[in-house]
Amino acid sequence: MDYELNGKVAIVTGGGSGLGAATVELLLQEGANVAISYIVDEEKVLARVKELNEKYAGDVIAVYNDVSNQESDEELIAKVLDKFGKIDILINSAGIWPTAYVKEMKLEAFRKTLDINLLGPFILSKILINQWIDNGQRGKIINVVSQAAFHGSTSGHAHYASSKAGLVGFTVSLAREVAPYGINVDAVAPGIMRSPMNEEVLQDPKRVDAYLERIPLRRVAEPVDVARTILFLASSQADYITGATIDVTGGMLMR
Repeated sequence: MDYELNGKVAIVTGGGSGLGAATVELLLQEGANVAISYIVDEEKVLARVKELNEKYAGDVIAVYNDVSNQESDEELIAKVLDKFGKIDILINSAGIWPTAYVKEMKLEAFRKTLDINLLGPFILSKILINQWIDNGQRGKIINVVSQAAFHGSTSGHAHYASSKAGLVGFTVSLAREVAPYGINVDAVAPGIMRSPMNEEVLQDPKRVDAYLERIPLRRVAEPVDVARTILFLASSQADYITGATIDVTGGMLMR
């Protein structure tokens, strides 16, 4: 299948690990150039960038970025434009998954979760759609949400579920607004997936068994399982899809 991504430029927030890292590598395999937005593990991220640049023809850079800060987001966009001259794709993959039940949850923790998981995609999307519209350019935005946006949380992640439910609503609303300009906005909803965020949880056999009971396909997703759907939505093969949330949960949703 030809995804027609050769020479395209993508920003992947949270691209230094987990789902973001898997997405970055798939994009590079298809000939895209990629900017990784990161905020932690700088040494690891820069080493990975060096490795990817030696492995693939596409160019990859890393830019330190706090997605919840507008000035930082504007600097990210400016650096990517300075390097590549354009941006075609935004993948909002950065996120946090804190744990606390509502009765003990700190207000600061709720706000921080919303700032990173929901406000960040809003800021970056707003900057880019204005540039695309002003330049008469088509573009793709893919937001990473979660099955928790639809099922809620049963294990102390109400702030996370709320942020992802908000991002689903934002995805649909933005898709409606920018469709006349040839801009597609979609979302991918993973279920239980191996990532640095839940590495400790998935080392507990009892927790894993409890998760597997909720997954009809009876296995925890690897990041690449979800990244393949992001790649598809970023490609020309998905040009007639917008406002959709694709379920990549192993059957947890089955909506």
